[in-house]
Amino acid sequence: MLPSSTSDKVFRSTLFVLGGSYVLLVVLLLVADLAYSSWGQLAELLGKPEIVHAIWLTLGTCTAAAVLSMLVAVPLGFVLARYRFRLKWLVDALVEIPVVLPPLVVGLSLLILFHLPVNGVKLEDWLRSNLGWSVTYAVPAVVLAQFAVAGAFAVRTMRVTFDQIHPRAELVALTLGCSQAQAFWRVALPQAWRGMIAAFTIAWARSLGEFGPILVFAGATRMRTEVLSTTVFLELSVGNLESAVAVSLLMVAVALVVLLVLRGLGVERRA
Repeated sequence: MLPSSTSDKVFRSTLFVLGGSYVLLVVLLLVADLAYSSWGQLAELLGKPEIVHAIWLTLGTCTAAAVLSMLVAVPLGFVLARYRFRLKWLVDALVEIPVVLPPLVVGLSLLILFHLPVNGVKLEDWLRSNLGWSVTYAVPAVVLAQFAVAGAFAVRTMRVTFDQIHPRAELVALTLGCSQAQAFWRVALPQAWRGMIAAFTIAWARSLGEFGPILVFAGATRMRTEVLSTTVFLELSVGNLESAVAVSLLMVAVALVVLLVLRGLGVERRA
């Protein structure tokens, strides 16, 4: 190794101090939550029927939102990475809107969408009368609220993934007689599996922490549309800070387990 000068040591120390300050903040936040709560409170909380319902609903809706996100993120990410077309810049900007918008605005926009009269009929009323579906203030609203935001993060991840995959192998497949669909399924997609795991992970974790759009579009009705993020709000609204902290710790634990398991499957590995 080359000898380090004093300026290099100062530079490295500055990097570690500035970067480590944020890591320290995250650690202090977790330590504060752990110090305020207790295992007894967490065990008591897990025994409540409404909390158990919120846990299962959270797991189900986050998974559904992540799957929906992947269904649009893979094709849209591929299109943005491989094709040139008019107004591509506009499509790229529109995809980023849920990332920069305040979450409450996303929820409000979803609420307006389903209650905006078109030819005198609201979409919510049409779905209920023709298909028997209720979206607003129901479980589908929870999934849509999570998907509306998580999908943007998944698309961004998949576009970066396909940008990093050189298209040469796909071009060779085309010259050997493959169609564009065959080149996508047989060449591009197998190379993108790490990015797909990363996109699914990000979408799932983002759905877990979603609150604003769910509160506006789906509400926080116990034993119906309550998920863990809205449980924290409900517990705080009645002054039950201990339960709110316990639920927060549960969300942290679930998020850590999901991230560690999925990354262990290959997201952080390098050949």
